[in-house]
Amino acid sequence: MKILLIVVGKTNFEWLSQAVEMYSKRIKKYVNFDIKYISDVKNTKNMTSEIQKNKEGELIMLQLAAKDNVVLLDERGENFSSVQFSCFISDKIMSSTKSLVFVIGGAYGFAQDVYKRADSKLSLSKMTFSHQLVRLVFAEQLYRAFTIINGEPYHHE
Repeated sequence: MKILLIVVGKTNFEWLSQAVEMYSKRIKKYVNFDIKYISDVKNTKNMTSEIQKNKEGELIMLQLAAKDNVVLLDERGENFSSVQFSCFISDKIMSSTKSLVFVIGGAYGFAQDVYKRADSKLSLSKMTFSHQLVRLVFAEQLYRAFTIINGEPYHHE
């Protein structure tokens, strides 16, 4: 299985990029994992949030293949504990999912076309986080899921 994380925009913080990269390297011990950065939409000053979402949505849709299993990280998505998330990942592996794609949108969320394309939605918390910080939280949770699946001593209950 391949896991792809699609994110809109680059992060402004070097420490955040370094932490995401650290977890990315750890995840690659378990699965083919990559992060695809989509450039921020330019000249947004005179755009409504809806137009900005739609432009980002077009760029996201260009990255998706027809057979991808697409999971949006969205505040209205399903909430999992870390163990439940590891079961979600394990189920995808067992069901022979070839390409699992997680998507973190921009500051305003996702365009309707992206919601329609999604196979599921996942919420990391009921709280709102910056889309930049979500990258780190998600990467850590994905790493944690693989350590749980493999019975390694990272997660404590």
